[in-house]
Amino acid sequence: MPFTALNSRMVQATITPGQRMFSQRGAMLAYRGEVSFTPNIQGGQGGIGSMIGRRIAGEATPLMTVEGSGTVMFGHGGHHVHVVDLTGETLYVEADRLLAFDGSLQQGTMFMGAQGGVMGMVRGQVTGQGLFTTTLAGVGSAAVMAHGGVLELPITPQRPVHVDPQAYVAHRGEVRNKLSTALGWRDMVGRGSGEAFQLELSGQGTVYVQASEEKL
Repeated sequence: MPFTALNSRMVQATITPGQRMFSQRGAMLAYRGEVSFTPNIQGGQGGIGSMIGRRIAGEATPLMTVEGSGTVMFGHGGHHVHVVDLTGETLYVEADRLLAFDGSLQQGTMFMGAQGGVMGMVRGQVTGQGLFTTTLAGVGSAAVMAHGGVLELPITPQRPVHVDPQAYVAHRGEVRNKLSTALGWRDMVGRGSGEAFQLELSGQGTVYVQASEEKL
């Protein structure tokens, strides 16, 4: 596993010659050894097609390629960091929630649902625009950011999970998503206006939920 948790808001990665990592620009906090950081213009392992897809999607979060030999500490904005280990599955995550990930993972984009993306699904209800969600597939690890920590909720065919879209961080597995509207508790206590959105995730997998609904 390339990431070691230093505390709830920082992780450390070991960089070895011949291997690489990708991180958000500005995510490097400190490093030891001979490590280089260069702007990535090809969308990670997904190549130029991934970069173009992300720009069309409005999710062109700038990436840095991290190479060399040493250890690097990552963190960003004081957000909580959660490490997801993949063993061949695909992780679906909003682009701005990715802190860093193993270079062995194949990066891409995927149009999700009628509106695209998870937060994009909410925006799409108003704008009618379809957006994309970033995908990471293969064997490796990814560090994602969240407010107030992350809870892993299992999704099973018998027990789908309903999530507030702003509390959603990522999911993996054979999961279907559907956006619905319902009168939520905000409307009952006077905090909301209009209809409340709920994201229904069904199938087999895991959804990662943050403790706070604040945006990154």
